[in-house]
Amino acid sequence: MFDILWRGIAMGIGATILMDIWAIVLFRAFGQAPANWAPVGRWFWHLGRGKVFHDNIADAEPYRHELALGWIGHYATGIVYGLVLAVLMGPSWLTAPTFIPAWILGIVTVGAGWFLLQPGLGIGWAASKTLNPNKVRALNLLAHTVFAIGLFGTALLIR
Repeated sequence: MFDILWRGIAMGIGATILMDIWAIVLFRAFGQAPANWAPVGRWFWHLGRGKVFHDNIADAEPYRHELALGWIGHYATGIVYGLVLAVLMGPSWLTAPTFIPAWILGIVTVGAGWFLLQPGLGIGWAASKTLNPNKVRALNLLAHTVFAIGLFGTALLIR
C-alpha cells in the first residue's frame, strides 16, 4: 500500500508542476494571464469556516496568507487526484501505465472546478459569469488534459 501512496503523491506533484509550466507557456507565448492563487486561498480559508459559495470572493474577508494557502491548496488537490488515480488503477497500472485512465481522471476533475471552485469564487457554474465563459471552459479542459499528461508521464518515470 505504501508503494501506491508514494507513487500517487509523486504523480500528483509531477502533474501539478506540468500544469504550472503549461500556464507559464500560455502566458509567455500568448499573454494568457496565469492563475492567481490568492482568491483560491481565500476561498479555502472560508471553506474551512463553513462558507462554500460567494457572490464575489473579492468581497469576502481577506486572509493574510491567502496566496500561500492557494498554492498549497493547488498542490494538495493535485496530490489527491494523483492518489485517486493510483488507488483506483492499482499496482498493475502503476507498473505499465496507459494514458486513457489518466486522461479520463483529468477531464472528470474539471467538474470540481466548474461546479465547486468557480461558483465558490463567485464566477458562476462553469465560469458562466466571466466575460468569455467558453474560453475559460476550453482553457480548463486543456489545462486538465496537460495535468493528465503529467500524471501519465510521472507514472512512466517512476514505474
